[in-house]
Amino acid sequence: MKAIIGKKVGMTQLFTEDGAVVAVTVIEAGPCPVVQVKSAASDGYDAVQLAYGASKPKHVNKPETGHLAKAGVAPHRHLKEFRGTTDLSVGEAVTVEAFGPGDHIKITGTSRGKGFAGTVKRHNFARGPVTHGSHNVRGPGSIGQSAWPSRVWKGIRMSGHMGAAQVTQKGLVVVDRDLERNVLLVAGTVPGAPGSLVYVREDH
Repeated sequence: MKAIIGKKVGMTQLFTEDGAVVAVTVIEAGPCPVVQVKSAASDGYDAVQLAYGASKPKHVNKPETGHLAKAGVAPHRHLKEFRGTTDLSVGEAVTVEAFGPGDHIKITGTSRGKGFAGTVKRHNFARGPVTHGSHNVRGPGSIGQSAWPSRVWKGIRMSGHMGAAQVTQKGLVVVDRDLERNVLLVAGTVPGAPGSLVYVREDH
C-alpha cells in the first residue's frame, strides 16, 4: 500500500516525445513521517498514519503534540490514516520516490465551493418551457402533493449548497516526479483549488 499527503499547486502541460501535449496537475507531496502503524492483531485493522506540513508547536494542540513526540516526530499540522498493510515503520519518511511514472493512483480532496446553486446547475435538471409567459424556466417544478402526504418527501433533490465536499478521483496516472522538489506530476485534473490538501493513494 502506497500513500502520501500533499498540496495541489496548480496545472501545467508537458510535451511527450511524439509531440503530444499532456495536461498535468502539480502536487507538492511529502515528505510525510510515519507516526503510527496499526495491525489487525493489536488494533483490529491494518493502517498507517502519516503527518504532513511541519508547523510551530504553538499551532498544534497538546494531545497531538504528545502523540507526535511519542513517535519522535516534530509538530505537524495534518495527520491522515490510510487503510492497508504496509512495510513502513514509525519514524520513516514517505516521499514521492514511493511513486513512479505509470503508477495508477486515486486522489482525494475537497472540491471547489460554488455557493448556493439551483437544481439546473447542482443536479443537472432539465429546463422548463421558455415561451408563453412560463415562470418555470429554471425552476425545479412540482416537488410535493396536495392531498397526500401533503408534504415534501425526504431526499428530494433541491437547491442548496454546492461543492466544498470530499471527492475522490480515480483512474489517474503519474506522469513524472521531481525528487528534489518533492513534486508529483499527475495526468488530468485533481479535486480542489490550488493550495488545498490532497491524499494520494495507489489505485488497484
